[in-house]
Amino acid sequence: MSSFKQIIALLTVILFTQVANAQELNFIVKDSTEFVSGKDYILGDFTIVGLERFSEQTVKVHSGLIKDSSIKLPGDKLTSAIKRLYETKQFSKVDVFLTKIEDGVAYLEIEVVELPQLDKMVFANTNNTKTKTLQEEVKIKAGDMVTDNLLVTTKNFFQEKYKKDGFLNAKVSIDTRKSEKPNAVDLLVNIDKGEKVKINKINFHGIDKFSSKKLKKQMKKTKQKMFGRVWKKSKFIETEYKNDLQNIIDAYSEKGFRDAIITDKKITKNANNTIDLDIYIEEGAKYYFGDIDFIGNTVYSDEQLQRFLKLDKGDVYNSKVLKERVSGDGTPDSEDIQTFYLNNGYLFANVTPVETRVFNDSINIEVRIYEDEVATIRTVTVNGNERTNDHVVYRELRTKPGNLFSKEDIIRSVREISQLGFFDAEAISPDVKPNSIDKTVDLDYNVAEKGSSQIELQGGYGGKSFIGTLGLTFNNFSIKDIFKKDAYQPLPMGDGQALSLRLQKSKFYSTYSFSFTEPWMGGRKPKSLSFSVYNSRQFGYTSNYNVNKDQGLNIWGASFGLGQRLKWPDDYFQLSQSIGYQRYELNNYKAIASLSFSDGVSNNLSYNIVFSRSSSGPNPIFPMSGSEFSIGFKATPPFSLISGKDYTEMNDENKYKWLEYYKTTFKAKWYTPLYKKLVLMTNTEFGILGYYNKDIGYSPFERYIVGGDGLAQYRFDGSETIGLRGYENGSLSNASDGGTMYNKFTMELRYPITLKPTASIYAAAFVEAGNSYKGIENYNPFYLKRSAGAGLRIFMPQFGLLGIDFAHGFDALPGTNEKSGWQTHFIIGQQF
Repeated sequence: MSSFKQIIALLTVILFTQVANAQELNFIVKDSTEFVSGKDYILGDFTIVGLERFSEQTVKVHSGLIKDSSIKLPGDKLTSAIKRLYETKQFSKVDVFLTKIEDGVAYLEIEVVELPQLDKMVFANTNNTKTKTLQEEVKIKAGDMVTDNLLVTTKNFFQEKYKKDGFLNAKVSIDTRKSEKPNAVDLLVNIDKGEKVKINKINFHGIDKFSSKKLKKQMKKTKQKMFGRVWKKSKFIETEYKNDLQNIIDAYSEKGFRDAIITDKKITKNANNTIDLDIYIEEGAKYYFGDIDFIGNTVYSDEQLQRFLKLDKGDVYNSKVLKERVSGDGTPDSEDIQTFYLNNGYLFANVTPVETRVFNDSINIEVRIYEDEVATIRTVTVNGNERTNDHVVYRELRTKPGNLFSKEDIIRSVREISQLGFFDAEAISPDVKPNSIDKTVDLDYNVAEKGSSQIELQGGYGGKSFIGTLGLTFNNFSIKDIFKKDAYQPLPMGDGQALSLRLQKSKFYSTYSFSFTEPWMGGRKPKSLSFSVYNSRQFGYTSNYNVNKDQGLNIWGASFGLGQRLKWPDDYFQLSQSIGYQRYELNNYKAIASLSFSDGVSNNLSYNIVFSRSSSGPNPIFPMSGSEFSIGFKATPPFSLISGKDYTEMNDENKYKWLEYYKTTFKAKWYTPLYKKLVLMTNTEFGILGYYNKDIGYSPFERYIVGGDGLAQYRFDGSETIGLRGYENGSLSNASDGGTMYNKFTMELRYPITLKPTASIYAAAFVEAGNSYKGIENYNPFYLKRSAGAGLRIFMPQFGLLGIDFAHGFDALPGTNEKSGWQTHFIIGQQF
């Protein structure tokens, strides 16, 4: 022990001696001036020499030395002054000279050598665009100090950059030249990237349980040369190669070979600028799960936890699956033991799988559980809702103060906030703040407002006419503040109500509408109230599609609806009901082929009920998971059955004075994430129009118009426009009266380009099929009109959804032998 202390003491002396010597290297005595080392002196005037860019006073301030203060030569103050000047990273050398001592006053001269500044970077054999790109990537700018370290790191950066692009033999040289500016230099960068080095062969050694082909599939980014490979290049990138080697080990581990290791790896360079990779693997033995025991669980039985673990004795050992089923796979809807506890209040629970014994080819596992007490939500706050009133957000939350903590309730709350449409869905972030002492948790939801009101400029060409729409939609309106002058900024906002004014016009028709929706009638329960009024005027046309305003159909209508969120079968369901009335006034209007009269009035009093479920999200503009289902039934009273009149000899004017019909519609969408943000949207739709009395037959209104971009959907004659890209608007239905049945199927791949609140953009590729039919007797689910294409969607809060599609219709239009071919569709305010 005594020898150990002596060694430590000796090392300490050596260390301090070296430090002292280092300090003295910068302290020089001029003209044999005599001084006593370590003695206190008064610091007299001191000067700074060697300056080019900086003022002497500036350097004096940075040194920290103060005239007339006490100082030792050499000493801590002087050492600190030198250190401070070096720390400014403006000097390559700092020397301190003692010029004289008079009456205990020491006079110093500090000589510095300023580092040169960078004036510009010059790249040899590079155009201006590439030069600008390289300068931005290296992140060096004019005015930076040019040090040896900067030269080395810059050279290394470019070498690594080109290596990542497959140029393993890239050579980089960096020189400096004096600039025209004082004490400034230019960096001369010469890059010879050479040719890309590609992988000729990948050879595996020592493998028996896996084939070379299967192991090569595990190497996602490292591929050997192969004719016809387009998507995956065969360039060699070292970082990706290391990741792929780990992928190989993971593949072995998932099949029970937990001891598999890569014992060696070699890279052989070939003469044709390619390399061969040789990978040596020791596979080891294959293992199986032995006994699996749950330790520490008192709240839930082994049987309950086993429903999540789903692993039994004798199963092939897979550490990845074990970890995912105990702690989760990182997805919001992960079904695992840890999440099971988190969803039931056990925020502080800890679940850990432990290997307890390896015996022959079996591994015993203990799932050790520390349950702790349940956590109660203490406070819930929302931050960032500058325009939206607090109660609008709070009423959507599934997490309430006093409730038990639940992870799934937080995820659901985030979705519900997103579905409001008032906030940037990508920026909603819950902040969980646990308090382990009192077993409570505080929740903060951070949101960022986005524009929710829209000026809708809708346009499309179809049916021999341009269709334009001008609309104002306020999706976060506040009707209670309409009489408050201060609330007009520019309109009363913040209560989550929807107010819409719309004008749509084409050569052949015009429509006007007003609607209002209160999503929480009374403010206490999610029961919605809505009403709307509208007017539509449609005009006749000649054989060459010129408008004839002497022929017209005038429609007046209003509707009143109530909606309610349901708790059964689950709380994603909603029930909506409405009553509507339309009055149809015909004035020499002959465009409806199913009507034998052209002058008269028809009335439409209907009841509509829709049972729906929507779990898509979290982003309403670009859903990545979930589904949307709805089944609707719309019907009028059976007037003919009630009246008891004989309709066999009755003319159409009296038959259709009060319309009667029933309609059933089914729609379903699924959103399936395929890879990262690549999403598959699948859609199916079906609709049928029926009648009560065969002597009256199908209603002349309420038909289905199939084909085109789906824009002409506000005519208010009850006709539903069903978009089917690749065909002209309405071309798959009889334009004069439409179909009484339709079905449609869509598969669409979507990928987001950006999901920023200012503009969300995604690309899509799709295939579609659908058709309309006259009567159930003509229905054939396999007689479909097919199309395929691609498009782009842009959502801007001020203008809504904009888009363009290029689609090819593969089949002939009804009544012709000519295929539809390529069609261009401009989509505004419409989703498929």
